Amino acid sequence: MRWLTLYARSRQVPASLAAVVISVVAVWALARNGSGGPGPGDPRLPVLVLATGAMAASIGLSGQDLALDRTAAIRWVPRRAAHVLLCGVVVGTVLLMVQAMGESMATTAFVVRDSAGLMGLVALGAALSGAPYAWTLPFAWLSFSFFAPPPTSAPMQVASWMLLPPGTAAGTWTALILAVAGTAAYAVAGPRR
Repeated sequence: MRWLTLYARSRQVPASLAAVVISVVAVWALARNGSGGPGPGDPRLPVLVLATGAMAASIGLSGQDLALDRTAAIRWVPRRAAHVLLCGVVVGTVLLMVQAMGESMATTAFVVRDSAGLMGLVALGAALSGAPYAWTLPFAWLSFSFFAPPPTSAPMQVASWMLLPPGTAAGTWTALILAVAGTAAYAVAGPRR
């Protein structure tokens, strides 16, 4: 059990978890306040929570010393994949737990799809540009989604997959592809130096 504690500390899990919880509680308070903001069917608030959580979890996708990680005698591929998947589960679970206390912001299917896709984006960002910059890919995609025109065509549906209702084929497939590709790239290659 000591190795798990050391791993969590080296990956800054306590700080990431605190950031996730604070962001979820802050958005829950805003949604509960209802001060003329977006309505309960608006997906922007839950997507913002999930994206913030995924971006906060991105800081833990590399250790203190990449060279030391690469020379370790343990198999990193399954650990990296488990780390990404567990982060996605935690980010989604925190939002669902806060929703259980009152204000419902999104369905479980929406939360699962978006947290999986966003963690895949974060993992892909870590593999492409390193853990310190892993947050940039989901941030850029989220920013584009918020200001993009309505998703009437298939490319625009792919571009705004985060905001589509659950069960939409373009949103589900895009999230699934991002989750699988990002997790696989990060698990095999690790974070870029």
